[in-house]
Amino acid sequence: MKTTFREALKAAHREALQKDPRVLLMGEDVGRYGGAYAVSKGLLAEFGPERVRDTPLSEGGFVGAGLGAALNGLRPIVEVMTVNFSLLAMDQLVNNAATLLHMSGGQLNVPVVIRMATGAGRQLAAQHSHSFENWYASVPGLRVVAPATLEDARGMLWTALADPDPVVIFENALLYNLEGELADDAGPVDIDSARVMRAGRDVTLITYGGSLGKTLEAATTLATHGVDCEVIDLRSLRPLDDRAILASVRKTKRVVVVDEAWRSGALAAEVITRIVEGAFYDLDAPPGRVCSEEVPVPYAKDQEQAALPQPAKIVAAVERLVKARG
Repeated sequence: MKTTFREALKAAHREALQKDPRVLLMGEDVGRYGGAYAVSKGLLAEFGPERVRDTPLSEGGFVGAGLGAALNGLRPIVEVMTVNFSLLAMDQLVNNAATLLHMSGGQLNVPVVIRMATGAGRQLAAQHSHSFENWYASVPGLRVVAPATLEDARGMLWTALADPDPVVIFENALLYNLEGELADDAGPVDIDSARVMRAGRDVTLITYGGSLGKTLEAATTLATHGVDCEVIDLRSLRPLDDRAILASVRKTKRVVVVDEAWRSGALAAEVITRIVEGAFYDLDAPPGRVCSEEVPVPYAKDQEQAALPQPAKIVAAVERLVKARG
């Protein structure tokens, strides 16, 4: 069937609410308004205010309430409007959700799912546009995933809800209008493994979330230049699928990582470090990366686009990598 990323997410929420009475959705504007990005539109009328709960404008408060609900046997889905605002709840996520299993000696699981929009490209300026996935992916005790396809938008939520520990789902806001075909019987998906989105022999391109489409576009362009790229969608940011990453790099001997976060401290740096540690002698060239410019995301459209990874930047990075191959 033809659908959108947004509708795939909504179908996942509806299924979860139908299948498990312990599941509830909570967050700012998820009820009457239908969600900041219309993911939950119609769910309040279908499931009622006990299962779809509008919360006050207090990320620390309602994320904390979600953790409490999880500790008491429910399976809450907590929607944070944008990743920038999640910083107000970082104490709850990093100091509580991520640590309680360890600090209780294995007695306290926190089966909560935190969903949040991330990414730029919509002219919403710096306070609504950054990519902090790498911050959360650095925290032991959290599982972090990033759907980039309709299949994963539909299937990651239920798998995340089955996890006994906290899962953070990052949804790049530019993907909500993504259209495509989705199988009628689409269901839960694996959230542990990376996926080869395009097989190739010359260069491995590794990315996730909103950068996947740009990376695939760059790979198509590079194919016309005689460069055959393999494209890897990480899908899981913590834990990283080292096996899939290293297998591809050992095959192609070259790698470029595409990451919308800032270059300094980005997840790209962690991926490259693992490649150097695990496949250094397989490389024929130094690893490359394409990240956002080291500035707060600009408001002006031309400047915003210039600050972000784009297909042309990816093409240029790959061509620099292969120009000496002869």
